[in-house]
Amino acid sequence: MGARYNLRSRRAIVTGGAGGLGRGIAQALIDAGATVELWDANAAALAEAAADLGPAASARHIDITDAAAVEIGAEAAFQSGGRIDILINNAGVLGEVKPVWETSPENFQRVLQVNLFGAYLVTRAVVGRMRAQVPRETAVSQHALRGHIVNIASIQGKEGMALAAAYSASKAGLLALTKSVAKETAKDGIIVTAITPAAAETAMAKEITAERRADILARIPMGRFVEIEEVARMVLWLSSDECSFSTGGIFDLSGGRATY
Repeated sequence: MGARYNLRSRRAIVTGGAGGLGRGIAQALIDAGATVELWDANAAALAEAAADLGPAASARHIDITDAAAVEIGAEAAFQSGGRIDILINNAGVLGEVKPVWETSPENFQRVLQVNLFGAYLVTRAVVGRMRAQVPRETAVSQHALRGHIVNIASIQGKEGMALAAAYSASKAGLLALTKSVAKETAKDGIIVTAITPAAAETAMAKEITAERRADILARIPMGRFVEIEEVARMVLWLSSDECSFSTGGIFDLSGGRATY
């Protein structure tokens, strides 16, 4: 039997909630007792995901690169439930798989806009409101907490990877954003962390060629991609009161590809 976390009465936002990884994370949060608001720019996939996840899930069609839309969405989310306890910045795009001299500036900028700037906008909007909400007394710590933020980065943000300059740079930036916001909110009872998974079996993995897949797989000592459920389990702990002193931490999920 795996670890059990009690997230009853907790309210969460998961960006990129219509994708496979977002759904998996949302399902884990719901199974632990939370209610989850899915944010995604794909309206059709978003509606399908919310329906699949059941009554504990709701949907908000939103482009996280639109600052005004993010502000409106964050305000509506807080008004509808009174608070947000958990934010999962999961939305992301892969971008071109090319050497940097062949890449399109427009595509490079788009990857940074979604993966980094979008995460910044959502964090900015949610953290500002999270800081003002009443702290929750926890059963596992004498220190009250206002919330948890988990950023879904990538092992490429640590190592970089050939043919993925935009994606690697965006995820490295997300790691720096995590560490900076964690320091700013450390005394507010807000825990900010990130994970660095290797490739998972998601729609993004299907965008690459067989040769690229083999290259990525060869870099992972365990010899396999990470499972969505494995990512969700780590996110679950990082979203729980059991994670009360690890703010600013970057947690590896790379099957041994990086051990720092």
